[in-house]
Amino acid sequence: MSPREDGESPPSSDVSPGFVAVGRVLGPWGVRGDVKVASLVDHPDRLAPGRSVYLGGERRIIERCRWQKGLAYLKLSGIDDPSDVEPWRGQYLEVPEADLQPLGEGEYYHFQLVGLAVRSTKGLPLGKVTRIISTSGTDVFVVHGMMGEILVPAVDEIVKKIDLDEGVMVIEVIPGLLPSRRKGKPLS
Repeated sequence: MSPREDGESPPSSDVSPGFVAVGRVLGPWGVRGDVKVASLVDHPDRLAPGRSVYLGGERRIIERCRWQKGLAYLKLSGIDDPSDVEPWRGQYLEVPEADLQPLGEGEYYHFQLVGLAVRSTKGLPLGKVTRIISTSGTDVFVVHGMMGEILVPAVDEIVKKIDLDEGVMVIEVIPGLLPSRRKGKPLS
């Protein structure tokens, strides 16, 4: 099982309906209007020259792209000066959901996983996936529910089933995964 986006997933309310975030503008780069972008995809082709992305609802063509230390440095059509980049700082580069390439079995886009109900293999409801954090080792699903926040590593030994049609993720609860309950303290 392998999510196909890097970095932290944006809240779905920050992304236009019918679109998927593929990057987040960090700021200007250089003097020719290039944009420094935190990539949210693990496949560099999605940000290749000639591809289209949407920024603030406007279609932009990627004119050039350079990668360095996990960041993409893009030249987008219509942005020709560093001052043109400033209004877009923190905004997401988006692509229509329909433009995404089909994934192999057991692979998912982050947007497909955020919002899934999470339960244990014994049927205990644990909450919902609220976001996904990528680390150098593996992605981590952040689950919020009656027990508080649970951090679930995205590994096959723990994540036993993902059913997008049912809207559920089933996990094996291993020792130390659930928050410990202190005596006299209610679960939050």
